[in-house]
Amino acid sequence: MRLSLSPTPLLLRWLTGWTLLGLAPAFQSELTGYWLLAGGLLLIMAVGDAFRLHLQPPPQVERRMPLALPLGAWQPIRLRFNNPSSQPITLTAFDHYPTAAADCADLPQSLIVDANGWTELTYRLRPVVRGEWTFAPVQIWLASPQGLWQRDDALGEPATVRVYPDFAAIARYIRLASEQREALMGIHQRRRRGEGQSFHQLREYRIGDSLRQIDWKATARTRKLIAREYQEERQQTVLFLLDCSRRMRAQDNDLSHFDQALNALILLAYIALRQGDAVGVQSFGGEQRWLAPRAGSGRLTPLINAVYDLQPTLGPPDYAEMAHLTLTRQRKRALIVLLTNLRDEDQDDLRPAISLLRRRHLVLIANLREPVLDELLNRPIDDLPQAQLYATVCHYQLQRERVQQELRHLGGMVLDTPPHRLPAAMVNQYLDLKRSGRL
Repeated sequence: MRLSLSPTPLLLRWLTGWTLLGLAPAFQSELTGYWLLAGGLLLIMAVGDAFRLHLQPPPQVERRMPLALPLGAWQPIRLRFNNPSSQPITLTAFDHYPTAAADCADLPQSLIVDANGWTELTYRLRPVVRGEWTFAPVQIWLASPQGLWQRDDALGEPATVRVYPDFAAIARYIRLASEQREALMGIHQRRRRGEGQSFHQLREYRIGDSLRQIDWKATARTRKLIAREYQEERQQTVLFLLDCSRRMRAQDNDLSHFDQALNALILLAYIALRQGDAVGVQSFGGEQRWLAPRAGSGRLTPLINAVYDLQPTLGPPDYAEMAHLTLTRQRKRALIVLLTNLRDEDQDDLRPAISLLRRRHLVLIANLREPVLDELLNRPIDDLPQAQLYATVCHYQLQRERVQQELRHLGGMVLDTPPHRLPAAMVNQYLDLKRSGRL
């Protein structure tokens, strides 16, 4: 606990008034005694008030908040103040949240705590940077009984909180569990193509079933239409390759492309684990982390803990090294989901990497497209500079599309979508692959 007494504006106003009254004895000397008496009374009152404040026991402070917070979402943080003294206290409180990692509203706040009672204040916090962050002790300014002094105290214990990628999409997906509700998120269930599913059971034919599902032998025996029911093949592998290079530092609104990619990764990982598949992660282009693919409903938490504090660096992506590491670590056939932001100059490095990965794996390239490109193409053209800008964007888009077409010719699948649409696009592509049997 840190103690420091300082005068309040009220005491400063009293002192200013007493000083101005000192002008009167300069003209009427008989008033000097009264002026000194007033000064003495003010001094006694100020010293007594400071002494009482010094003896005042500090309140007890308890911070109440979750151990983990989602990125970009406003969250309530509560501070509870318990007054152990027999006199009510007045204080102003400020919580030392990690200012470099969050925005804050409703601080500081002033409140009165009843004698032997407690009061709770609530403020709002919005994390803007992922990672592990520390709250310093709460700073309070405790007012003296007469309001002439305030005491600066640092109370409570430091607290650590983890800021995760926004897991609200997973929560929404859990609530919207049926096929009809999944469509509300932009995730569409499509009919099975090919024979990529495993047989589950026989049942009576239902309207809407494919004729290819009819089991004619069972139909002949029972003399009513019997259909085969299939289930998605399980125990397959999804491996995410997460680009941590400078390409992912681009930012739209509050979230960077890297944050958007993490949101999409976590949502697809949750759905793949729910389908019975194994999920793993490898980062490249910065800090390299490896989480070997594993299946099971409890796998999501270790995966989130492995990537929540990753940040994009200023280094370039090394696609060749990424491909060699992947083939060394992942020998079993898998769906490789490469989360990156392509440029036309990447083709010479990326083409050999995709060719190498395609020898053993199915490769999906999730490419984030800057929304500003679409905005510029949709703007009306009113003058020559706008026309030149439009032509430049078109040329850039053609180069970008040329790179994507070359990757498709090499056997890779390419999603080119704005960051905010990436989660639904990746999930739809994954579900299509499961139903087609390509995985």
